[in-house]
Amino acid sequence: MKLGARMMKTGLAVAVALYVAELLGFVSPLLAAIAALFSIQPSIYRSYQSIVEQIQGNLIGAGIAIIAVFTLGNDPFVVAFAIIVVIGLTMNLKMNESTISLAAVAVVALMDSTDLTFIYFAASRLSSLLLGILAAFVVNLVFVPPHYETRLFARIDTTTTDILQWLRVTTRQLSDEPALKYEITRIQDNFRWIDHTYLLYSEERTYFKGKRFAKGRKLVLFRQLITTTKKSFDVLKAFYRLDHRIEQIPSEFQDSLVNELDKLINSHEKIVLSLKGRIKQTHKQSLRQIEEPNIPVVVEQLIKVYEENHNPDKLIFLPLASQLMEYHYQLEKFKRLLKSYEKHRHRNSIQTTEK
Repeated sequence: MKLGARMMKTGLAVAVALYVAELLGFVSPLLAAIAALFSIQPSIYRSYQSIVEQIQGNLIGAGIAIIAVFTLGNDPFVVAFAIIVVIGLTMNLKMNESTISLAAVAVVALMDSTDLTFIYFAASRLSSLLLGILAAFVVNLVFVPPHYETRLFARIDTTTTDILQWLRVTTRQLSDEPALKYEITRIQDNFRWIDHTYLLYSEERTYFKGKRFAKGRKLVLFRQLITTTKKSFDVLKAFYRLDHRIEQIPSEFQDSLVNELDKLINSHEKIVLSLKGRIKQTHKQSLRQIEEPNIPVVVEQLIKVYEENHNPDKLIFLPLASQLMEYHYQLEKFKRLLKSYEKHRHRNSIQTTEK
């Protein structure tokens, strides 16, 4: 079993909440642990959002519970009614699920029967809940802060490498179909992870103007890097769907297609290597000139094949032509962005490895 940072932080937040609650002599330390459990978030920014929202939700839950106890009592049906009201109110305020759940927990905790004075009892339990929320925020802020930039680039790098390797094999009709089918599913899962991590990275806040500008440049570059990698994946899927019908294309055109696609793949690889700082600045221009792909010419050749043969079945290759053109376009756009980014690289380089 692999223990992730969030799992460790959740356990630590619960332990801190229990320890501090017992140290301060709270009546209900267990509620502090429950609140900490609900309040752990995957990023510091979301943790800040969560603590504000959780406090609001708990105050709403406590207010409804106190009003319900003083007006209707704490009969089980009254507790159920109070929970319905709290859930409806927090949902209308568009609070997240964990906040709604914790607000409902607050209602149950405060309306539970006790021999203590109700106001003292309610204040004690509400304090326990707020302590748990605060403990989760502190742990999220201090313990193992997430490095989304490094993790995001690492996953994009490995995903790009996998796609380009499969493209080389597939264009030469050497790929194993079941293995490629499995890899396509796995790569789709990787893209879901990448999109989610990019969202978390984009939510991270910077508090200095210079760093905000640098972060904005990185976000644009990452977004284009992801888009370009997705377009290469679209090309791979197009080849996968046409695997048994590639032989319908004339052999001389197949050779041209493979050669130009190899240039496109090499160009993509060199961009990633450039971001990793593995290509000398003085050699980049000559490398680009040598490996410059000419995908529009390949697409024109493909259209010419259609016009000469008048075979409707060959229209199935038009999506492949479209995907190749889009991949080429996004790659060229990426090159332009990278050229602009390189001017400030010495100050704002992407963190590709853990420090």
